[in-house]
Amino acid sequence: MMLLECFMFGAIIFLMTGAQCEDIEIFANEGSVAVLPCTHKPWSSFPPAIIWSKVNKGTVWRKERSGLQYWGASWSQKGSQGSRIQCPHSQYEKGAYNLEISQVTEEDGGFYSCRLEFGAQFTESLVYLRIIKVTVSPPVPIWGRDVSVTCNVSPWPHGASVQWILNNSPFVPQTEIFANTDEAKSVVKEKATAKLSGNWTCVVSFKGKEARASATVSVKGIIQPSDDNTKVYAAVGSAVTLPCVFSNDLAPSSAVWEKLKPGSHFNPAPGRLPPSFSPSLSYSQYPWDRSGSLMEVRLEDEGRYRCSGIVEEQKLTRTMQLIVARIDRNMSKKQGSVTLKCQLSDTSDITDYEWLRVTYDLNGTKSVESIQKGKTLTISGVSEENQGEWLCLFYGKEGILGNVTHHVQLMSGLSGRKSSGSSHNTAAVVGLSFLLLVLLMILAQMYKNHQRRKRIFQYPALETIVHTISNEREERERTRVKK
Repeated sequence: MMLLECFMFGAIIFLMTGAQCEDIEIFANEGSVAVLPCTHKPWSSFPPAIIWSKVNKGTVWRKERSGLQYWGASWSQKGSQGSRIQCPHSQYEKGAYNLEISQVTEEDGGFYSCRLEFGAQFTESLVYLRIIKVTVSPPVPIWGRDVSVTCNVSPWPHGASVQWILNNSPFVPQTEIFANTDEAKSVVKEKATAKLSGNWTCVVSFKGKEARASATVSVKGIIQPSDDNTKVYAAVGSAVTLPCVFSNDLAPSSAVWEKLKPGSHFNPAPGRLPPSFSPSLSYSQYPWDRSGSLMEVRLEDEGRYRCSGIVEEQKLTRTMQLIVARIDRNMSKKQGSVTLKCQLSDTSDITDYEWLRVTYDLNGTKSVESIQKGKTLTISGVSEENQGEWLCLFYGKEGILGNVTHHVQLMSGLSGRKSSGSSHNTAAVVGLSFLLLVLLMILAQMYKNHQRRKRIFQYPALETIVHTISNEREERERTRVKK
């Protein structure tokens, strides 16, 4: 219909004046400044009269040769600080009489006419302004609900091709488009997920020209982790946080954590949470943070976990997998070595292992040395030089996934020098123990004699008798010797 109006309008101009109707296509983003071109080489040194009008809408802006300017009734009242319309006079000398419309809206789309009057002569040209924009419905979609992204062009250019770009990559809709029309392709309808978040750009190609409009889509829900079945790695005995963070302006109700029993991934049955599991204590201050934590990870804690919460009467859930890492130790007394093996409950995403040795000097300064690659490490001849912390790093396609630490300590029998030193120490301890025992026996005998004499001295008469008997015994012995 609009094309017919242009044809009729141009035909009337051509028949009445002999002037040509030049049709120019212009695209402008909604809210931007649209520049409608109107150029012509001046026919005299005097500026022409300029008349800009919109087809079927009347005059937009007009300037007489005297310099007086007039705005159409529907344009002069737009905004408290004046009209949205201007025609910069600084370009007149170059033969440019462009019309500038600021803050364009869908209603501004349509045919515009530029008429230049040079005395008795005049020329006229047509400009077709199309307003393009991208709309999102609902403006802030909730995870799991329907969302539509629409490319609006007013008026719509029949025969145009439409392409969608999401975060600088071409987007192919998952839902099937039944109507194979241009306008049908301009609408994308999907279930809201994190993959739809980002910058959407609509690219419209028409008559060799390309127009673009963009909008940002922000899907609200559980933003961390962003995908189901996210893997979390933790070492045995360590603490780990299982993230469950909603958009920061959401306050989910009925937040629940569950450990899922092994089995089907489609409808797994909830099991019992580990004894060391506890919900996040920060939800009172940050109601969108419903993370959980394990204070001390055990081997049996590995498996799948699920957190959930109610947002706007819709249940949002996220599943994640806890993968437990440990180091197995195997001692060989014959060879005097220790073998360390890095073990994980799930190695499907592991691409490589690396062993590091961590040491500390007398000042407590930490140093890290890379030893070797591989899952297994053999330490030959365990001694003071290689005792301490040994760290196993495990990698995935995107880099380091986690680590687990083992402490190597000296054991008697693994090092000949250490064993010899231990035997000398044992002999010394035995000798000192024997001397201490003899000393204790002597002290005990002296204490007994002292106690006996002490008891005797308590009775003087008994002391006299004992003394007399002792003297008589000595006298008899002397007499026997003389004979």
